[in-house]
Amino acid sequence: MSHTLTCDRDVAGHLDPLPEPGAPEPFAGPSFPSAGDLRRARHGLLALGEVRLAAVSTAAFLFGLLVQAIGGPQVVTGALFASCYLSGGARPAVTGLRQLRAKRLDVDLLMIGAAIVAASIGQVLDGALLVVIFATSGALEAAATKRTADSVAGLLTLAPDQATRVDRQGNESLVDASSLLVGDVVLVRPGERIGADGLVEEGVSEVDQATITGEPIPARKTVGDEVFAGTINGTGALRVRVSRAATDSVIARIAALVSEASATKAGRQLFIEKVEQRYSVAMVAATVALVTVPVLLGSAFQPSLLRAMTFMIVASPCAVVLATMPPLLSAIANSGRHGLLVKSAVVMERLADTTVICFDKTGTLTEGSPKVAAIETLAPWPGDATALLALAASAERRSEHPLARAICEAATATGLRLAEPVSFRAQPGRGVEATIAGQQVTVTRPSSVDDTLLDATVRAHVTAFETRGLSTVLVGVDGEIMGVIGCADRLRATARRGVEGLSVLTDRPPVLLTGDNHRAARMIASEAGITDVRADLRPDDKVRLVRGLQRQGERAVAVGDGINDAPVLAAADVGIAMGRRGSDLTLDAADAIVAHEDLTTLPAAIALSRKAKHVVVQNLLFALSAITVLVTLDLLGKLPLPLGVAGHEGSTVIVGLNGLRLLSPRSWREVDRTRGLRANRT
Repeated sequence: MSHTLTCDRDVAGHLDPLPEPGAPEPFAGPSFPSAGDLRRARHGLLALGEVRLAAVSTAAFLFGLLVQAIGGPQVVTGALFASCYLSGGARPAVTGLRQLRAKRLDVDLLMIGAAIVAASIGQVLDGALLVVIFATSGALEAAATKRTADSVAGLLTLAPDQATRVDRQGNESLVDASSLLVGDVVLVRPGERIGADGLVEEGVSEVDQATITGEPIPARKTVGDEVFAGTINGTGALRVRVSRAATDSVIARIAALVSEASATKAGRQLFIEKVEQRYSVAMVAATVALVTVPVLLGSAFQPSLLRAMTFMIVASPCAVVLATMPPLLSAIANSGRHGLLVKSAVVMERLADTTVICFDKTGTLTEGSPKVAAIETLAPWPGDATALLALAASAERRSEHPLARAICEAATATGLRLAEPVSFRAQPGRGVEATIAGQQVTVTRPSSVDDTLLDATVRAHVTAFETRGLSTVLVGVDGEIMGVIGCADRLRATARRGVEGLSVLTDRPPVLLTGDNHRAARMIASEAGITDVRADLRPDDKVRLVRGLQRQGERAVAVGDGINDAPVLAAADVGIAMGRRGSDLTLDAADAIVAHEDLTTLPAAIALSRKAKHVVVQNLLFALSAITVLVTLDLLGKLPLPLGVAGHEGSTVIVGLNGLRLLSPRSWREVDRTRGLRANRT
């Protein structure tokens, strides 16, 4: 007779993780910065010239506004605005002149020119504001670039600085890990980070290699198995023969992939920036012509210059720039309020073009930690499944293994009283042994149990559990198998609805890319509603697959959480990281962050980005129409300068207000409701 306990979604929902005394902190998760961290970060940013100049320019602008508002001396106001122009405009002006020397007219130079012209006709405040906007934008870009570079460099510190090398005589010596050569043998003690990629020559242990493969459960390693630099050894000692130099290790290649992919993606720009070069050249040429041609034909210089200045004002692309930025920035702000933090307007624009979503599994579609999913008792066990769970949890109380924590959490959530284990002993790569109420209890992996104890019934239950993608352990009492416990990483509550919404928006189900095994991947994919599954992938495999989709014309969004996902997030058109579990490198490599880990925000944000793109098109048509009318009137000689300024500023305000519509809660409700209705119809 057997008793079965199945932890369905409702029951498992109560098995929230409980902190175990002395349990190690998860390595890849984000941490709160200390005061020292904040000071170092602040000093690091202030070391950037762009940031310092933007700060001075902004401060001078704000103080100038304050002095002007209180009726202070004009000489002070003038000095402050002059400081604003110089500090914020000098660097873009120099860069623009260098570009001009290379026969390229940069829009930054055009904007600085427009700001100077605005100041020359009395619009000092407008020109200063334009300078501050451009200086701040450059500072943010420089800061983001530095942060990503620092994170890539920090990734290389995952591998330990030193390793214990063992020579042929068995002598041990502490050496720099970077000096290890292929063929060297290193000793990895319990709890240490592995110093190099290699093959196990001696020993048995379990290695936490989530940083490389994303698997939530440590992998059992024995003679002949491969291990990776930067991964964490469990309770057993290993002797590892180095198979790759430090510069060729998997962790080093991850860093290189992130750098390469980030550099590639940095060249992509907003749509409006793609036409800035031709527009800038045409505008400057027309301004010069409006001064020189009439003078050559005998007209007076001053009226010609005034007309040219009016032309430069009304033809200035301020309204065109605002046609693009407010809708995208409003969509960013609205998405941020609902849990998706988008890093830039470029990213929001790219989201609108999404055609395929690529999900990581562990920690992204799933919660990232195993939970007890099912318990099967076997004869001659006298009790029920709950009693077997209590016995197993009592034996596992002192173990730090993720499966042990899952069993103890399930018992605690069920309200079971646990006994204190006696003679507890952890067996690396196998399981635990303990004496509970006079009984010798073992909780072990099926692969480590003597074949003579695995009769047909036990094998059938193990096969059934593993077919379902469960990580299985056997509970033995006094040398006899009494039951089987299956654990699985649980699908996020919002995963299926998020997948449904994304499938509707992209007209195809997302793709699952995971380093986990095919069986576990297919099980989670089936629950989430995903049919395209790619498993057993390394970080470079994920990058290769995403780039293959891009070569086919797809616009790929990648969603992940771990360090192993950083390269594919950087390579995708848009990379999205899970905020609570994401490593520093992953969060920096990503273009957007799911702050609350609610996957239903993804389809809503993509729908909002598409709405923002429609508003951008509306604004561009209006802005270009307004510029065309004003320029035509100016060329016909019927546009006074004040009217030109009013028309230019008025069109700018209108397109700005139209873009700000997307800030309203109603805009989010509309895209969220539309997404939900479409998903329900499918």
